[in-house]
Amino acid sequence: MRAPPRLYALAAAAALALAGTALVPAAAATAASAPATTTAPAAAGPAGAPSKRLAPEAAPPKLRASGNKLVDETGATRRLLGVNRSGGEFMCVQGRGIFDGPVDDASVKAIADWKVNTVRIPLNEECWLGLSHINPAYGGANYIAAVKALVARLEAHGITPVVELHWTHGRYTGGDSHCPDTEYATCQKPMPDAQYTPAFWTSVARTFGNDQAVVFDLFNEPFPDRATSDLTAAWKCWRDGGSCPGIDFPVAGMQTLLNAVRATGAKNLVLIPGVAYSNDLRQWLTYKPNDPAGNLAAAWHGYNFNTCASESCFDQQLAPVIAQVPFVAGEIGENTCSHGYIDRVMAWLDAKGASYLGWTWNTWDCSSGPSLISDYNGTPTNFGVGLRDHLKGMQ
Repeated sequence: MRAPPRLYALAAAAALALAGTALVPAAAATAASAPATTTAPAAAGPAGAPSKRLAPEAAPPKLRASGNKLVDETGATRRLLGVNRSGGEFMCVQGRGIFDGPVDDASVKAIADWKVNTVRIPLNEECWLGLSHINPAYGGANYIAAVKALVARLEAHGITPVVELHWTHGRYTGGDSHCPDTEYATCQKPMPDAQYTPAFWTSVARTFGNDQAVVFDLFNEPFPDRATSDLTAAWKCWRDGGSCPGIDFPVAGMQTLLNAVRATGAKNLVLIPGVAYSNDLRQWLTYKPNDPAGNLAAAWHGYNFNTCASESCFDQQLAPVIAQVPFVAGEIGENTCSHGYIDRVMAWLDAKGASYLGWTWNTWDCSSGPSLISDYNGTPTNFGVGLRDHLKGMQ
């Protein structure tokens, strides 16, 4: 899911839908606030199995992959069920703050009240690393501190934080280019860059590596397949990086980023997306990176306007992956301001015991991009009602 800058957000809507990913309008910023002091229960276990919920004041579990399931320290099966909290990927690089809207205790409690057990936090590598063109008020140490504070608030509510790299450096002028006039991390790029992304993940892993309740999501929505018509070359680029066909900058592949994480000693669960904006996982198992920690999950994004948006496609393309590794739908949504599509997706994933996170917990117009809420008290949009009621009904 992309979060385009305000100046071209509305004009880009139709193009983004054709490209295979949803529009995210930008909104006003609010800085981080005080740490949380309350907790909320976690969401249900796989369909057909007993649920294991967090007791009040319980910390989120330390997750690991076991076969094709996620389990906690006791070996109990867990699922990641929740929402995305967009803002950290675009506010800082636009010079407007760090998060889009409040991330104080009250706002986190509102998320928890939906019976959410996981929140995915999109980030910007230039802001995390504090590059010179980023306002220091919103970058470097200040940015890292704000992210750490949000992670702490989520954990205080028993919620699993997923820290995810959304926007990255590198000028890209090929197919599906979204900001060809700049190398800065102001839009979604087809692949991570070798110049900064390994350093980003080294720093993130050192920051959160002692807390295995934090999940790492390596890169939002790769699309090397839009840069070349050679699908095999695209998947090799995805895994190995280097000089990739159609991409203007040196690429850091998924293996390189995973190596950067593991070199710090961090054993956290790592999510690795597919290609085609994370909608295509057909060769994920073939090109799966090697993980010495054995703690990987496949990540998929599903929207009503994607190519793989039907149960028949899910059965053909996703089921073989789900049979072998843990599976997390890191983003699900639709641009209809309704919930018919995600109702079907959640039902299919429930039957497989897989995980899913709705896009997004931001107060945008749900007809121009999938927005779950109309205010930060948790009032759902017509789209958000579907996710809220489904999660609450799983108790």
